[in-house]
Amino acid sequence: MAETPAAHRPNHSTWRVVLRACRPRQWAKNVLAFAAPFAAGWLDRPEIAARAFGAFVVLCMISSATYLVNDVRDVKQDRLHPRKRLRPIAAGELSTGAALSIAGVLAVVGICGGAAIAGGLGLLAIGYLALTASYSLWLRRVAVFDIAIISAGFVLRAVAGGVATDIYLSRWFMIVTACCAVFLVAAKRYAELRALGVTATRQSLQRYSPRQLLIVLGVSSGLAAIAYTSWAFTRPDHTVWYALSIVPLVLWLSRYMTLIGRGGGQAPEELILRDRALLTLGAVWSALFLGGVYVGG
Repeated sequence: MAETPAAHRPNHSTWRVVLRACRPRQWAKNVLAFAAPFAAGWLDRPEIAARAFGAFVVLCMISSATYLVNDVRDVKQDRLHPRKRLRPIAAGELSTGAALSIAGVLAVVGICGGAAIAGGLGLLAIGYLALTASYSLWLRRVAVFDIAIISAGFVLRAVAGGVATDIYLSRWFMIVTACCAVFLVAAKRYAELRALGVTATRQSLQRYSPRQLLIVLGVSSGLAAIAYTSWAFTRPDHTVWYALSIVPLVLWLSRYMTLIGRGGGQAPEELILRDRALLTLGAVWSALFLGGVYVGG
């Protein structure tokens, strides 16, 4: 009797394979859906919290649908990558047909779920899918544009929280979010370029140089710090709390730069969740920001 190929042996139950293919670790990015109600000080309101959580779930479904489609499209390249070759589709644990079917279901349910929460959220979900489709089909191969599109995805996550909860998003909120998004995406590209070098399989990555990406990192982090500082000192109330929150933000950005210089950053969500200094600085910033929102003085 012929043996079953190792890649197709049922070592894991189907749902675990599907869950892995949906990249649950990436869902940490969708926490941005809570950013707008958090900044507005409305997250303690049950209805607002429920709507923000709904936006989070919608984003998880939509983003997982795009991950599945991307993995199907990149299956050949992923099999040559030291990390990505372990993804379920590249490893042969999940067929391309099943992956595309699951992606379709997640996309439809995500759009309908978003529309049920708020009409604008449903439209935003469609816009997110269109954005990621343009990235997958074309812009991913264009240097600079690939960073811009992924950064726009981060911004849309934050906007989704505002749309779902009907909270006004100020220009400062948008500027800081956009700059931090560019910073994280450029840091990821820098880490990938350093790790893979001349063996890089991503076409756009081959067109970058470490120096170019370091310039983008410096400019984006500087603009984020300046915009946040400008916002903090123009607050009509509780300026001291917001001013103090500038310190952990700048230190967080500096710490992140240090870590990618040491070779980290290929998986931003893992780096952020595993580094104690980043977690501590994030907690301190949150405490000071919440102090400005709820305590004042």
